[in-house]
Amino acid sequence: MRRTLLFLILFGLIVSTCRAESLKMATTTSVENSGLLDVLLSAFEQKFGIKIHPIAVGTGKALKLAENGDVDLVMVHCPQSEIKFLNKGFGIERETVFYNDFVIVGPAEDPARVGNLKNPSEAFKAIAQKRSIFVSRGDASGTYQKEMEIWSRANLSTQGSWYIQSGQGMAATLLIADEKNGYCLVDRGTLISYEDKIRLVILHEADPFLINPYSVIIVNPALHPHIKYSEAKLFLRWIGSKEGKAIISGFRKRQKTLFHSFD
Repeated sequence: MRRTLLFLILFGLIVSTCRAESLKMATTTSVENSGLLDVLLSAFEQKFGIKIHPIAVGTGKALKLAENGDVDLVMVHCPQSEIKFLNKGFGIERETVFYNDFVIVGPAEDPARVGNLKNPSEAFKAIAQKRSIFVSRGDASGTYQKEMEIWSRANLSTQGSWYIQSGQGMAATLLIADEKNGYCLVDRGTLISYEDKIRLVILHEADPFLINPYSVIIVNPALHPHIKYSEAKLFLRWIGSKEGKAIISGFRKRQKTLFHSFD
């Protein structure tokens, strides 16, 4: 009897320890492509001994994984989708931690002449009218949803052979656009990380509409009791702390800042 009791106690401790040592997080491909994700997760594991296993997908897929209880938390960048996710009760304790921005890139010769246009909608309209190649992610990512907002503002459809949907992540989409010498909407972090691999250049930037905020959300443990809430909460607090923000703001490539933390 005593041996059985001792075994159960030890088993409980082992299970508890295992639970405390790892988390699953669905995150956007842009954070992974930039290299920031590895730096953040390594620093968190070193400090707390908790390993986070990332699943890099578009925001739509990330939120779907969270909705199904397949991950403990998400790091995503589409405010409208995040609010819907929270309002449906799938997530709790959303923290908007850092941001970068989207830019429109294209060939240096700029056949659609978008470089001097005053807003993203006019730039997209010029691309469509010229029927220049435009490569889209074509998925449920935050980048694609931002792109769709711009097309909607321009009151244009995206039908035609000039419009290509990659169905892939941000880095792969950018590389396809470069291969086809076309235009693309890309987050600045991914662009800086890959700028030595492409010929495309920034043709439109610094527009307030193109600000790209990233948030961390914990999956609701009331819906999925297996969610490791305490550990997820620890990560949420840490990434929003001075230490976490310093890592984000200090992350640079080629002497360029890829992301900025919110004060």
